[in-house]
Amino acid sequence: MIDIHSHILPGIDDGASTIEESIEMAKQAVSEGITKVVATPHHRNGSFDNEKKVILQEVAILNKEFEREKIDLKVIPGQEIRIYGDMIDDYGRGKLLSINETGTYLLIEFPQSHVPAYANKLLFDLQISGLIPIIVHPERNQEFIENPKRLYQIVKEGSLCQLTASAVTGQMGKKVKQFSHEIITHNLAHFIASDSHNVKTRPCDLRKALDTVENKFGLSMRYMMQENAEFLIEGKVVQKEPPQRIHKKKRLGIF
Repeated sequence: MIDIHSHILPGIDDGASTIEESIEMAKQAVSEGITKVVATPHHRNGSFDNEKKVILQEVAILNKEFEREKIDLKVIPGQEIRIYGDMIDDYGRGKLLSINETGTYLLIEFPQSHVPAYANKLLFDLQISGLIPIIVHPERNQEFIENPKRLYQIVKEGSLCQLTASAVTGQMGKKVKQFSHEIITHNLAHFIASDSHNVKTRPCDLRKALDTVENKFGLSMRYMMQENAEFLIEGKVVQKEPPQRIHKKKRLGIF
């Protein structure tokens, strides 16, 4: 398996704080059956700035450390970018990092409380420039929860979405789980990833999430999610079905 979203790089954001913690996270990932993990440190989120050059250096260091420790896990470079207006210019300046440097996919994070007014235009402009946006953890965004039409429109216009494993399994609460499942049901999700930060409070539980998907949505949905992770790191076109609207229900509410 491939985990496309992890904060495994030590000491650069709110994930692993030391190399020892990175090693613990790696061992946990391997025990889950994961062979490759995309390191996606936060960038431009108001607390952390991690540009492409730094991430590539840290990934190389961590891969060498795992080799020394005989941990069979390959770290792939990535970045979790908080959406901002100058993304296209900064990508051209070499500050932003596409997943595995394929020049194809960017992981993009929205503020938890809302979707910026300029988001649709920026996401469209990114696609015009040859980049495909992947919106991370949309199930936690308050505006999407209150108005699922916004998420539908973004996916309809070409962006992709990645759900968090612990949201799918219910570890983030019933309402987040419910909305995650609605997103899957309506063909608005294309990946599931751990978004792991440590081995205890935010662990890697990708296998459990994929088991949940298989049990509720069928084996073909699980395979799609797993295969899309492979296509992603290779810069290939991912599988997707036509998105459908989620009709808002009172029970989704605000959590």
